Amino acid sequence: MADLEGVDAVVVGSGPNGLAAAITLAQAGRSVTVLEAAPTVGGGSRTAELTLPGFRHDVCSAVHALALVSPFLRDLPLAEHGLELVQPELAFAHPLDDGSAGLVARDLAATVDGLGADGRAYRRLMEPLLRDSDGLMYELLGPLRPPRHPITMARFGLRGLQSAERLARRFEGRQARALFSGVAAHSMLRLDRVPSGAVGLVLMVAAHAVGWPFARGGSQAVADALTSYLRSLGGTVVTGHRVESLDELDAAGAVLLDVTPRQVLAMAGHRLPARYLRGLRRFRYGPGVFKVDWALDGPIPWRAEGVGRAGTVHLGGTFEEIAESEAAAAAGTVAERPYVLLTQPTVVDPSRAPSGKHVGWAYCHVPSGSPVDMTSRIEDQVERFAPGFRDLVAGRATMSPAQMEAYDENYVGGDINGGLQDLRQLFTRPMARRVPYSTPDPRVWLCSSSTPPGGGVHGMSGYHAAQALLRSRRR
Repeated sequence: MADLEGVDAVVVGSGPNGLAAAITLAQAGRSVTVLEAAPTVGGGSRTAELTLPGFRHDVCSAVHALALVSPFLRDLPLAEHGLELVQPELAFAHPLDDGSAGLVARDLAATVDGLGADGRAYRRLMEPLLRDSDGLMYELLGPLRPPRHPITMARFGLRGLQSAERLARRFEGRQARALFSGVAAHSMLRLDRVPSGAVGLVLMVAAHAVGWPFARGGSQAVADALTSYLRSLGGTVVTGHRVESLDELDAAGAVLLDVTPRQVLAMAGHRLPARYLRGLRRFRYGPGVFKVDWALDGPIPWRAEGVGRAGTVHLGGTFEEIAESEAAAAAGTVAERPYVLLTQPTVVDPSRAPSGKHVGWAYCHVPSGSPVDMTSRIEDQVERFAPGFRDLVAGRATMSPAQMEAYDENYVGGDINGGLQDLRQLFTRPMARRVPYSTPDPRVWLCSSSTPPGGGVHGMSGYHAAQALLRSRRR
């Protein structure tokens, strides 16, 4: 049992947001203890041998598209604590059935050249957003507030307050339209809904501004480096300590919860007023994911040139096919040919597998809690664009939405974003409050991806929650 007497703050949960909150408090001179129910830290940033010995797979997050644009993470000395981010030659790729592929490099000009007749439209879309990418990310990776960069935000708003479907009309060719659909589908929203377009734009800005890196050795390295840095500041991390009720934490000064509203209800429902509890119960979760990891005897044999140099590959064909797949998940059905988000970390990090071998990681979106085994449908999509892929599979591991939730209770129904990130819940998550991280109990704060800015390995939810707590104590 952790000794919490006199501790300024306790953080429940050691995902990137929980660790970010703890680090922010420790940097301000506060004593802080992180309590984690699992045997290891990390939450969604863990790595394990899921298939065969020597093959290291990311259990949840894999590619860290927002890590280097995060105003919090990028300023931490994490390299001194063992974290090395490695960049594939291409951030992402999108193959088509005719053997061509859209390829996104960090270099905007190279990407534009590869898009042919649509290159000029792509440049007009992206170039204005890249002029102040740091300012843009500061504004977007946080709560709703008066902008420090109003011109940058106005520029983004003209584009971002559109659906992916509408933004894709800027392009005439199938390749550019498909390329945008693949990145916008990270939103887990229908592509005819706002803010699917904004999610796509943010991720594309990140790809050109800083790339989409992997953590060498696996995503566990992110959590391990954050933990090491926290301990260097005097913070304490206790694993294997499950918190059932906030009554257990009364000895601490403040409590920050890196959990979703469902867990808040379970832990603190008896301590919070009825009106607030009703708001938590109305919080909406999004679609789930079905995930497959592969141990491979060789690199994936992509038909389209260049796809093997990309860290991330979006599979599903044309814009229309991907839009249909995402609409199916939102409507509660599974797609026969689902949109598949695939990463191939060993193209840049051979330490993940034995010599000459590779690992693959992929998921598709499915209805919340779906019991349908999507393994064959996912592998069909890979085989579609990489004939001979199945012959390379030496081992596989799968995780259904129910298994995702059993692994991490924050993944309700398999939702890896901490809740639906539609327009209603983008900045007002988990509900509309002046300070969304606060609760009616001045000791209790929320710091998970169920608060702004939502899902992703960026630590900004935890950072903003801790900053809000510190400001409240200075009044």
